[in-house]
Amino acid sequence: MLLAKAGGGTSSILIIYVIVFGALYFFYLRPRSKKQKAARSQARKVEVGERAQTIGGFVGMVISIDNDLVTLRGASGVELDFVPTAIARRFDPPAVEETTDDEHEHEEGDKQ
Repeated sequence: MLLAKAGGGTSSILIIYVIVFGALYFFYLRPRSKKQKAARSQARKVEVGERAQTIGGFVGMVISIDNDLVTLRGASGVELDFVPTAIARRFDPPAVEETTDDEHEHEEGDKQ
């Protein structure tokens, strides 16, 4: 008699855990995964004339795009073909601010 009551309580707790995990998956994990996948897909889209970086670190100018291959031209002029999934992202190097000599002298004068 005691075992039957204890077994019923255990199964109801198990059912509650399954429901909570299912709700967590459908309302949090699944939408988050879809957003990450969409962001990765958007970052990998490149057009002809843009610079792109591969997952191996090669950076080059996109020369042509086919269904099966993306052709990149490196700085030395060599052209390499990659599968589209090998493109990691568009390569936009950070812009470096150039300071003029007048600004540099002004900054040094403020430090003294």
